[in-house]
Amino acid sequence: MAGTSEHTPLDLPEGDPFGAHNLPYGVFSEGPDGERRVGVRLGDHVLDAGAAALALGSPYAALLAQPTLNPLLAAGRTAWSDVRRALTAWVTVPAHRDTVRPFLHPLASVTLHLPFEVADYVDFYASENHASNLGRLFRPDEEPLKPNWKHLPVGYHGRAGTVVVSGTDVVRPSGQRKGPADPAPVFGPSVRLDIETEVGYVVGVPSAQGTSVPLASYRDHVFGICLLNDWSARDIQNWETVPLGPHLGKSFATSVSAWITPLDALDAARTAPPERTVPLLPYLDDTDATDDPAGYDLRITVSLNGHVISEPPFSGMYWTGAQMLAHMTVNGASLRTGDLYGSGTISGTEENERGSLIEMTWNGQRPLELPDGKRGFLEDGDVVTMTAWAPGPDGVRVGLGEVTGRVVGHR
Repeated sequence: MAGTSEHTPLDLPEGDPFGAHNLPYGVFSEGPDGERRVGVRLGDHVLDAGAAALALGSPYAALLAQPTLNPLLAAGRTAWSDVRRALTAWVTVPAHRDTVRPFLHPLASVTLHLPFEVADYVDFYASENHASNLGRLFRPDEEPLKPNWKHLPVGYHGRAGTVVVSGTDVVRPSGQRKGPADPAPVFGPSVRLDIETEVGYVVGVPSAQGTSVPLASYRDHVFGICLLNDWSARDIQNWETVPLGPHLGKSFATSVSAWITPLDALDAARTAPPERTVPLLPYLDDTDATDDPAGYDLRITVSLNGHVISEPPFSGMYWTGAQMLAHMTVNGASLRTGDLYGSGTISGTEENERGSLIEMTWNGQRPLELPDGKRGFLEDGDVVTMTAWAPGPDGVRVGLGEVTGRVVGHR
């Protein structure tokens, strides 16, 4: 019941998506320039996890009294489970209530930071609906999917240094672009700035170079997930991706949530991926993993200036996070603590389930009709927000931290 439950340090409303069943991790400070500390979200508060651990004499204080999540990420799956179990006790056992309460800060009073130091960043292309839509747009006389698409998770290596936390302004990028009728390329700010609704996977435990990570080891290496917006300058991207992959059209900014949801909080949301129609090579074949599915039922909402424009379903993704990880390392490429890889744009089968403006507006040909005007692509001042939830234990929802960003003009 909402109100004065003796089992929680806060009077959380019943079914709060950020209750004790969730406990996502972030990094906060009291003021923009304050000391950064690991925090755990509980309702509309942040628990200073390191300070609480020290006050309770916890053996995990050294992992939690840090300015970044990286030490915890590197500690491994046993530590992740042990710390989560301890945190759950700290916020639910009445005997801890008085000790923990002083270390709770209203969420509105703190500054949230990028929660981990990003080592490498890889972005995939795992939605069959999204890949098919773009294929129909740009190759109308060919099959929508390239021959390799159902044999391997297609991806590209991105730029880790431009991953930013939710709430960071995104400066409209400049670069070369050339339209079909232009005699030569021109240089200037992008006029086709887009979003990509994605889920990011955060790697904790590294792997040795020259080895690969099998499907079964996915949960030994991946700590958790977050929402991710891979901002895309479609005009720059279109000109530069002949014949190679994305570069300046993607590398200017990637926004992630301030909160990382541990995989252990999402057990009730695990689901099998869609049926696959092409046999997979052994290192990607998960047909025998029905009792350990690596898909997730995440319900995502995308808003532009406060108006809902799409609700892409993550459960329909063709490739899972486990398969992306296996493919990313099958050549012997090593994992590092803090590696981030994105799912690629999430799109469903319906028009209101598309995860990018290039799909929603069919490359600008059918602009969105919004209360504040039409949109083919993003304008300066536009604010994009992505939120999500997943089914949790006993019917409660597990909230994912939002990712939001405002477009500002080229500086």
